[in-house]
Amino acid sequence: MLKPITLETNLIKLQPMTLQHLNAFCLAGNYPQVWQHMPINRCQSHDIAKVWMAEAINEMAQGLQLAFVTIDKKTNKVIGSTRLFRGNAQDQTIELGHTFITPDFQRSYVNSHAKYLMLKHAFEHLKMSRVEICTHENNQQSRNAIARIGGHFEGILRKHRRSPNGDFRNTAMFSIIDDEWPQVKTALLNTARSSEEFDTN
Repeated sequence: MLKPITLETNLIKLQPMTLQHLNAFCLAGNYPQVWQHMPINRCQSHDIAKVWMAEAINEMAQGLQLAFVTIDKKTNKVIGSTRLFRGNAQDQTIELGHTFITPDFQRSYVNSHAKYLMLKHAFEHLKMSRVEICTHENNQQSRNAIARIGGHFEGILRKHRRSPNGDFRNTAMFSIIDDEWPQVKTALLNTARSSEEFDTN
């Protein structure tokens, strides 16, 4: 049972998603480059975004996922979104994904801070043994970002996910396991500190 929680450092806040975030969510994500490896731009209209967000909010109410908006604390603006979902209590696994960051904040402190918060929550509070991070096999920028935070590349899963338009995608599968978390945690903290003063509050 996943319970909504706010996670934050001194620079970003991961806040449980609500439909009150709809306008800001669309503004943050309505860029073609954000969705170039996806079959649809989920932020191209309020109607499309609202359906996607409502599904996540409904699953949060059932304890099936944690859906966040990412807020930049310097400006108090929504700059993206991310989730923990597909949790398996029996096997102690969970997936980290559905992540986007508005272009102005890509390759900044945001990704390392957000991944630190989510992985810390997954391993230290939810007591997961394995966190999976997936992306389209052709999304090299995302694959590089996952590798930089310590994701271990496990291979390509063929015809792994089916899109709403019926097309299948091949997925690049990465994982981090609990044995690796101390080393990954140290690296994330060092990365964050090298660019910005870091404080987990």
